[in-house]
Amino acid sequence: MSYTKLNRSAATLTKNRTEDSISPFSGMCVTCVDGCIGMCEIGKSAYRGHEVLYPQPFGIITSASEKEYPVDLSDFNIMGTAAGAHGVEADSDKATFPKVNIETAIGHDKGIKLKAPFVIPGMGSTNVAKQNWEGLAGGAAISGIILTVGENVCGMDEASEIKNGRVIRSADMENRVKLYRDWQDGYGTFVVQANVEDTRLGTQEYAIEKLGVETVELKWGQGAKDIGGEVKIKKLSKAQELKRRGYIVLPDPEDPDTIKAFEKGSFKEFERHSRLGMVEEETFMQRVEELRKAGAKYIFLKTGAYRPVDLARAVKFASKAKLDLLTVDGAGGGTGMSPWRMMNEWGVPGVELWSLTYQYCKKLDEKGEFVPDIAFAGGIAFEDQIYKALALGAPYVKAIGMARAPLAAAMVGKTIGKRIGENQIPVYVERFGNSREEIFVTAPKLKKQLGDRFDNLPTGALGVHGYFSRLSQGLRQFMAGCRKFNLSYITRNDIACLTKEAAYISGIPYITEVDKEEVEKILNS
Repeated sequence: MSYTKLNRSAATLTKNRTEDSISPFSGMCVTCVDGCIGMCEIGKSAYRGHEVLYPQPFGIITSASEKEYPVDLSDFNIMGTAAGAHGVEADSDKATFPKVNIETAIGHDKGIKLKAPFVIPGMGSTNVAKQNWEGLAGGAAISGIILTVGENVCGMDEASEIKNGRVIRSADMENRVKLYRDWQDGYGTFVVQANVEDTRLGTQEYAIEKLGVETVELKWGQGAKDIGGEVKIKKLSKAQELKRRGYIVLPDPEDPDTIKAFEKGSFKEFERHSRLGMVEEETFMQRVEELRKAGAKYIFLKTGAYRPVDLARAVKFASKAKLDLLTVDGAGGGTGMSPWRMMNEWGVPGVELWSLTYQYCKKLDEKGEFVPDIAFAGGIAFEDQIYKALALGAPYVKAIGMARAPLAAAMVGKTIGKRIGENQIPVYVERFGNSREEIFVTAPKLKKQLGDRFDNLPTGALGVHGYFSRLSQGLRQFMAGCRKFNLSYITRNDIACLTKEAAYISGIPYITEVDKEEVEKILNS
C-alpha cells in the first residue's frame, strides 16, 4: 500500500484535474493533458517554483503531515481493569475519577510544578504564533503548564537593540515573557529556546540576565523538518535587515536585480532561513556550562525525528549534562512553514522514535546512569493519545508536548471573542449564548478565581484553558479506568498492541498476550 498522498494537497493549495484517476506512484493524473492550467503541484511549480515547497497561505495557518504511517498511537488500546486501585483506597466512594491527581513536577529538584503533564514546545517567530501569543501565554499560565518561546524571536524583532552582535533589548521577547507571567500562579515555567542564530545573538543570556527567565532550552531540531527554521518576509527593508543580522535570506535582498523584481511584483515574499546546528559533545557540554554560569536554573534539550544515532546522542548528552528535560519530537508535526514534502517524507515517526527513546533510557537506567525527565511530542492532541504516550515511555516520560492543538484552541477562542465584540456570533456558537461567560464553559469558574482580573483575560486564553480542561478531565477518566490515581503509577502495562507490528516496534505485548501469567494462575487456582 502507499502511505503517501502525492502531488495534491490542501496544504499547498493544489489538486489533481482527474480526482478519481491518479497514478499511485507519481501522484500525477493518469492522463496529463496539454492545455491544463496546472492545478496540481507539478503544474503550480511550473509557474511559482520554490514557493510551492511550503504550506500556504503562510502566517495564518499551521500544518502537519498527511502521510499515513504504518504504525501510530491508534495501534494501541488502553487496558482498564475492574479490580483494585493505585494511589487511593480501593473503595467505590473514594476511587472516583475526579480524585485522580494529574499534577506533576519536573527538573533536577522537581522545582517546576505542573497542574497537568503538558508542555507547549517552541512557538517562535512565525506570524501565526506571534499573532496568537496573548491567548497561548495566558491560557498556558492559568492552566499551570510549561510554555516555550521558540527560535528567532529576538532576531526577527525589528525593534531589537543589538550591540556588537549581541541583543541587549527585544520588545517582542519582553512582551512574550510578560504575557505569561501576568497570569502565572506558581505553576509552570517560561522557557526560552535557542538555535544557532539565537546563540550568536546571546538571546538566552539576555533572557536570563535582563528578563529573569530561569529555564532555557537548547534546540537540535523538531519533528516537522530536518533543516533550520524558516519564515516568509513581505517587506524588502526587513529582509535586508535580517540578512545583516546573519540570517540566510532568499533571494538575496541586496541584489539590484532581485530588488527590481520584487518592486515589479514578480514575487511578493522573501524566505528567511536558519542555519543547521552542528552537534558535538564537547561544545554541547560547554554551552550547558555557559548557561549555568549565566544563571539558568533549569536547562532543557529538544531534539527532532533524526536517525537513531542522533537520538542516542540526545539521551546520552542529556544524561551526562544532567539536564532537566529532554523533549523528543516525532516526525510529522509542525506549526510553521516547514517544507511540505519534507514534513511528510523525512524522519522517524512518533511510535518508533518514542519506543527507541524508552529503550535508550532503560539502558542508561540499568547501568545506574542519570536519566533526565522526558517529554514526548509529535502530533499528540487528545487525552487517549496522551495516556498512551505516557504509558509507552513510562517511567521516564513525565510530560507531553503539544503545539498545533493548543494553538488551534487559541485561534478559535480569539475568533469567538472578536465575533462577540462585533455582535456577529456564528449560529453554531450562538446556541450556547452570546457572552464570554455563556459560551466558554470554564469562564464562570475562572471569573470566581480571578475576580476583577477576569475581564482582562483574552478569549484566546479562555480557549486554551477550555481545551486543557477537557484534556485534564479526559485523562483523569482514562486513569481512573486503569485504577491509576496518580501519574507515577502509569506503566507500560497500561496499554496493549492491536497489531503484531506495533508489538514488535514498541515491546508492548499484543492484546491477547497481555496478562497471560495472571490468567493462568486464576484459571488453575
